[in-house]
Amino acid sequence: MNQDKLVEIFRLREKFMDALNNELPGIYPDIPLDLSKKSHQQVCRDVALKGVEEMFEALQHLKNWKPHRQTEIFEFDDDEFLEEVVDAFNYFFSLLILTGFNSDDFFKAYVKKDAIIHDRLKNGY
Repeated sequence: MNQDKLVEIFRLREKFMDALNNELPGIYPDIPLDLSKKSHQQVCRDVALKGVEEMFEALQHLKNWKPHRQTEIFEFDDDEFLEEVVDAFNYFFSLLILTGFNSDDFFKAYVKKDAIIHDRLKNGY
Protein backbone atom coordinates (compact mmCIF):
# COMPACT_ATOMS: atom_id res chain seq x y z
CA MET A 1 0.00 0.00 0.00
CA ASN A 2 1.27 3.43 -0.90
CA GLN A 3 1.88 5.38 2.31
CA ASP A 4 0.03 8.40 0.86
CA LYS A 5 -3.09 6.24 0.76
CA LEU A 6 -2.53 5.21 4.34
CA VAL A 7 -2.17 8.86 5.35
CA GLU A 8 -5.45 9.59 3.57
CA ILE A 9 -7.22 6.74 5.35
CA PHE A 10 -6.12 8.14 8.70
CA ARG A 11 -7.16 11.66 7.64
CA LEU A 12 -10.61 10.51 6.56
CA ARG A 13 -11.11 8.51 9.74
CA GLU A 14 -10.08 11.43 11.95
CA LYS A 15 -12.41 13.71 10.00
CA PHE A 16 -15.30 11.31 10.61
CA MET A 17 -14.44 10.95 14.29
CA ASP A 18 -14.39 14.75 14.67
CA ALA A 19 -17.78 15.01 12.93
CA LEU A 20 -19.17 12.24 15.13
CA ASN A 21 -17.89 14.00 18.24
CA ASN A 22 -19.52 17.24 17.07
CA GLU A 23 -22.86 15.48 16.54
CA LEU A 24 -22.63 13.43 19.73
CA PRO A 25 -20.49 15.45 22.16
CA GLY A 26 -18.59 13.27 24.59
CA ILE A 27 -18.80 10.10 22.50
CA TYR A 28 -15.02 9.94 22.83
CA PRO A 29 -12.96 11.21 25.74
CA ASP A 30 -10.08 13.54 24.95
CA ILE A 31 -7.72 12.15 22.36
CA PRO A 32 -5.28 10.58 22.89
CA LEU A 33 -6.77 8.27 25.46
CA ASP A 34 -4.93 7.93 28.73
CA LEU A 35 -4.72 4.16 28.97
CA SER A 36 -3.90 4.32 32.66
CA LYS A 37 -7.56 5.37 33.23
CA LYS A 38 -10.17 2.66 33.57
CA SER A 39 -12.79 4.58 31.58
CA HIS A 40 -10.36 5.11 28.71
CA GLN A 41 -9.45 1.42 28.69
CA GLN A 42 -13.18 0.67 28.45
CA VAL A 43 -13.52 2.98 25.43
CA CYS A 44 -10.51 1.32 23.83
CA ARG A 45 -11.95 -2.14 24.41
CA ASP A 46 -15.40 -1.15 23.14
CA VAL A 47 -13.99 0.25 19.90
CA ALA A 48 -11.81 -2.83 19.36
CA LEU A 49 -14.77 -5.17 19.95
CA LYS A 50 -16.88 -3.22 17.45
CA GLY A 51 -14.16 -3.91 14.89
CA VAL A 52 -14.20 -7.60 15.77
CA GLU A 53 -18.01 -7.64 15.43
CA GLU A 54 -17.75 -6.11 11.96
CA MET A 55 -15.20 -8.75 10.98
CA PHE A 56 -17.62 -11.43 12.14
CA GLU A 57 -20.27 -9.82 9.95
CA ALA A 58 -17.86 -10.18 7.01
CA LEU A 59 -17.30 -13.83 7.88
CA GLN A 60 -21.05 -14.45 7.77
CA HIS A 61 -20.79 -14.08 3.98
CA LEU A 62 -18.58 -17.17 3.81
CA LYS A 63 -20.98 -20.06 3.41
CA ASN A 64 -18.69 -22.91 2.33
CA TRP A 65 -16.18 -23.06 5.17
CA LYS A 66 -17.56 -26.09 7.01
CA PRO A 67 -15.55 -29.18 6.02
CA HIS A 68 -18.58 -31.46 6.52
CA ARG A 69 -20.88 -29.41 4.25
CA GLN A 70 -21.81 -31.54 1.23
CA THR A 71 -23.28 -28.78 -0.94
CA GLU A 72 -21.63 -25.57 -2.04
CA ILE A 73 -23.19 -22.13 -2.33
CA PHE A 74 -21.68 -20.43 -5.34
CA GLU A 75 -23.24 -17.00 -4.91
CA PHE A 76 -20.98 -14.55 -3.14
CA ASP A 77 -21.41 -10.79 -2.81
CA ASP A 78 -17.90 -9.34 -3.01
CA ASP A 79 -19.14 -5.80 -2.37
CA GLU A 80 -20.98 -6.68 0.85
CA PHE A 81 -18.02 -8.71 2.12
CA LEU A 82 -15.60 -5.88 1.39
CA GLU A 83 -17.93 -3.32 3.00
CA GLU A 84 -17.94 -5.28 6.26
CA VAL A 85 -14.15 -5.61 6.20
CA VAL A 86 -13.90 -1.84 5.65
CA ASP A 87 -16.25 -1.30 8.60
CA ALA A 88 -13.93 -3.42 10.75
CA PHE A 89 -10.86 -1.49 9.62
CA ASN A 90 -12.65 1.79 10.38
CA TYR A 91 -12.96 0.75 14.00
CA PHE A 92 -9.37 -0.47 14.13
CA PHE A 93 -8.12 2.80 12.64
CA SER A 94 -10.29 4.66 15.17
CA LEU A 95 -8.59 2.64 17.91
CA LEU A 96 -5.17 3.71 16.67
CA ILE A 97 -6.22 7.36 16.48
CA LEU A 98 -7.84 7.25 19.91
CA THR A 99 -4.63 5.88 21.40
CA GLY A 100 -2.52 8.59 19.77
CA PHE A 101 -0.96 6.68 16.89
CA ASN A 102 -0.76 8.05 13.36
CA SER A 103 -0.13 6.61 9.90
CA ASP A 104 3.65 6.85 10.32
CA ASP A 105 3.52 4.94 13.63
CA PHE A 106 1.32 2.27 12.09
CA PHE A 107 3.47 1.96 8.97
CA LYS A 108 6.70 1.62 10.97
CA ALA A 109 5.14 -1.01 13.26
CA TYR A 110 3.76 -2.87 10.25
CA VAL A 111 7.13 -2.96 8.47
CA LYS A 112 8.88 -4.05 11.68
CA LYS A 113 6.39 -6.89 12.26
CA ASP A 114 6.52 -7.89 8.58
CA ALA A 115 10.29 -8.40 8.89
CA ILE A 116 9.77 -10.48 12.04
CA ILE A 117 7.20 -12.81 10.48
CA HIS A 118 9.31 -13.27 7.34
CA ASP A 119 12.27 -14.12 9.54
CA ARG A 120 10.13 -16.61 11.47
CA LEU A 121 9.02 -18.25 8.23
CA LYS A 122 12.57 -18.45 6.95
CA ASN A 123 13.94 -19.86 10.20
CA GLY A 124 11.18 -22.37 10.98
CA TYR A 125 9.26 -20.59 13.72
